[in-house]
Amino acid sequence: MKILINRKPVNGPWGGGNLFLKSFFTTLKESGHKIITKLEPNIDVIFIMNPRYDQLGISINEALNYKKINPGVKIIQRINDCDARKNTSNVDAMLIECSKYIDATIFVSNWMKKYFMDIGWSCDKNFVLFNGVATTENIAKKIQNNKINLVTHHWSDNYLKGFDVYDFLDNYVKENDKYTFTYIGRERGTFNNTKIISPLRGQNLLFELQKYDVYVSASRFDPGPNHILEAISCGLPMLIHSDGGGTVEFGASKSQENIFKNFDDLIDKLTNQKFQKSCFEVVNWKSSMLQLNNIIEEVVHGQK
Repeated sequence: MKILINRKPVNGPWGGGNLFLKSFFTTLKESGHKIITKLEPNIDVIFIMNPRYDQLGISINEALNYKKINPGVKIIQRINDCDARKNTSNVDAMLIECSKYIDATIFVSNWMKKYFMDIGWSCDKNFVLFNGVATTENIAKKIQNNKINLVTHHWSDNYLKGFDVYDFLDNYVKENDKYTFTYIGRERGTFNNTKIISPLRGQNLLFELQKYDVYVSASRFDPGPNHILEAISCGLPMLIHSDGGGTVEFGASKSQENIFKNFDDLIDKLTNQKFQKSCFEVVNWKSSMLQLNNIIEEVVHGQK
């Protein structure tokens, strides 16, 4: 098939969407598809990563205009955003409007799917596809300092990634020398007692994460967060904010005792060592994209 995707990957460490794009181009080409980024004749599928136009790809309006002339083309949209994620006010309405015209939706988590179903999603062919992670064979040695070493990582420095909690931990480790806190990624310049590591990706990121004892995610309303999947793949026990959205879906333990609601709850779970490993099974990026290939085949040909 000829598949147009309306964004292109960029080089360097970036967010989960960019990791998705890189794997999309690689794996779907290996599966025999022609992947393009500009409109041309005989397109079978237009895959929408973001409905807005930018320099990296067409908008959904251009896709819909193409479909008017070529009604056989299927438009599939990946949903990895909402107003709750960044405290915006225009994303939900825009995506709900898009849902009236697309042929199929791919949500990045069950939480994300329910979020939109509850507010009036129109498309009736919907799938959930989890992101993958890089494969790692390296086993890093744990930090040997007789402390409990906490870590988190994010590409985005949006405040709702959990910086209220991370600032709290920054102060907490100063007063409690039983703990250290390390932040990997883009930060907001507010840390004084936290070890900061510049953004990492792939094997380098996973190797670094393996060194720590407990992963903390305070991200709120996160649609399908890669940070937690990467932490799970490293086998880290974790503490997850109860308002984490997809973070809770991925990061919760069987007992859900590793979910915290506020600062006091977080301290209690740290003190009593209630952090636990997630029961979620992560896959690598290639496996995720092969599942995507099956979804595309089903949408186009009506078969799995």
